[in-house]
Amino acid sequence: MNIIRTTSAMTDWSRRLHREGVTIGFVPTMGALHEGHRALIRAARLACDAVVVSIFVNPTQFGPAEDLAKYPRQLRLDRALCAKEGVDAIFAPPAEAMYPAGFQTIVAVPTLARLWEGAARPHHFQGVATVVTKLLSLVQPDISWFGQKDFQQAALVRRLAKDLHLPGMLRVHPTVRERDGLALSSRNVYLSAQQREAAPVLYRALQAGAAAIRGGERRGERIQRLMAQTVKAQRSVTAEYLAVCDPSTLELLPILQRHAILLGAIRVGSVRLLDNMPVAIRRKP
Repeated sequence: MNIIRTTSAMTDWSRRLHREGVTIGFVPTMGALHEGHRALIRAARLACDAVVVSIFVNPTQFGPAEDLAKYPRQLRLDRALCAKEGVDAIFAPPAEAMYPAGFQTIVAVPTLARLWEGAARPHHFQGVATVVTKLLSLVQPDISWFGQKDFQQAALVRRLAKDLHLPGMLRVHPTVRERDGLALSSRNVYLSAQQREAAPVLYRALQAGAAAIRGGERRGERIQRLMAQTVKAQRSVTAEYLAVCDPSTLELLPILQRHAILLGAIRVGSVRLLDNMPVAIRRKP
């Protein structure tokens, strides 16, 4: 398994493989790999000849008061997981390789970035859009995989790739969950035992919203109230938003007609958790 540290070495590696007719699958990550990442890597392994995993804690997507310094870094464990899954190369550049002296270009997707996570973290998606543009340009993948858990990020990257004609296809893999429904996340390690017990309330809230829709409820505001009531019953948890949105624009849906995405963010102590649930409305024959 190759460990690639520089941008020039990354492009050289990809170009050589493409010249040989090798297809490249790409899984971009910030490390602290878990079973959700493993699922993405396995999907890439099945679809492509070679797999690249990037491990880069991107400083530009963290705000001044956020947890950049505390974000878990465990490259040795991440390398072991990648080796076990047959990853061909890890791209793990230092920050100065991605953002050298004099770097000043930014990439923005303003409409999608202003909503939900963008409202809570104003600089986050600008950093995501910039680093994803750089990574896709360097790796030149045939297919890239993103996790559904970060639904807004996946929607933004899909828009970005389409608008800028970035290389390769994008695929979104379903969220991987614990037995009690909690979506796997690198930030779950911050939860105390008591907080971990409370955290699945977000999943239960999304389930309540989906159940209401299956039962015939079509009023977005009513569905949001049902989800909020579920979270409110768990007193140690605070809801930041619970929304019923259009899957493409992420705008609120007053009335549901076909497809919807239920989005949620909660705070459990100092830990912020995200989740979502897509819902398809079947039309009556």
